[in-house]
Amino acid sequence: MDKTFVTAREDRPGEAWLSRFVAGRAEAEKWYFGQAVAQTPTVNDCRAALRHHMPELMPFYESACALVGDDEVAHRMLSHYRPAPERFGCSQAVWLGSEGPALVRNFDYPPDIVSDRFEITTWSNLRVISKAQRPWGGCVDGMNEDGLVASVTLGGSRAQGVGFSIILVIRYILETCHRVDQAVEALCRIPVALPQNVTVLDRSGRYATLFVGPHQRPIISRLKACTNHQRTIRPSLSSLARQMAIHQALEDPSMSLSRLTDLFLLPPLYSRSASSPTLYTAIYRAAEGRVDYIWPGKRWSQGFLDFQEGAYTHSFA
Repeated sequence: MDKTFVTAREDRPGEAWLSRFVAGRAEAEKWYFGQAVAQTPTVNDCRAALRHHMPELMPFYESACALVGDDEVAHRMLSHYRPAPERFGCSQAVWLGSEGPALVRNFDYPPDIVSDRFEITTWSNLRVISKAQRPWGGCVDGMNEDGLVASVTLGGSRAQGVGFSIILVIRYILETCHRVDQAVEALCRIPVALPQNVTVLDRSGRYATLFVGPHQRPIISRLKACTNHQRTIRPSLSSLARQMAIHQALEDPSMSLSRLTDLFLLPPLYSRSASSPTLYTAIYRAAEGRVDYIWPGKRWSQGFLDFQEGAYTHSFA
């Protein structure tokens, strides 16, 4: 199938966001509720949890709720609180050599339901470039203008607990944190609904990979390679093969950022699965404030000083 991606500038969600939300409402409900639309939490539970754990996002949440109007189901979804389990595969690596520090990542996901937007926003005092994802505020990877980068992969289990979707937590980190230690503190403090792995990197070269999720204490590691499993979860063969490929590349003394990026465009890191292909490769260059979005034969380079709006259509044949 073909999919068109766009780069867009949207300081804060407004009428254009509302149009997108209405158009994608059915898919957002499927993501948030799974098979149990009537399940808890209530809208009051959602609002109270968000106010307690991420109060800095409340003005933006209330603004989004005002846009959709008196719609409690929408308000519950917009909170990202206690979403249903889901599966997707990703790979990411920290690069600290020449041209670094950088974070390289592949995002594997069903093309028909993933957002098409790479965007630059200014919600608060920090500009953020991110890969936006449903239904409001979510980021699967991104960087703020202070050079803090964050990216997420699934943790390898469908366990579910009381907490938030990781993509809103990534938004929170990029909006409120400036350094890796601040991001680590937030990730250890905010409850996450599903097992997730998050890698954070800042312009100084400090980094951490955290394994978070329900019913467990966060594990903070110095792993530079991260795929779709945690230490307490038996990995799939695919996840293990991808992590080993990254580790071997990073241990190669002749490796460069360019060669590492090329490896992310080849199996086993690059997926051509019909159901969940690699949708894009991203290289976040923390010190430069730049990100390259890459597909075989195509590279989009974006920065805070020269962000360009546009569109690109890729064939996932």
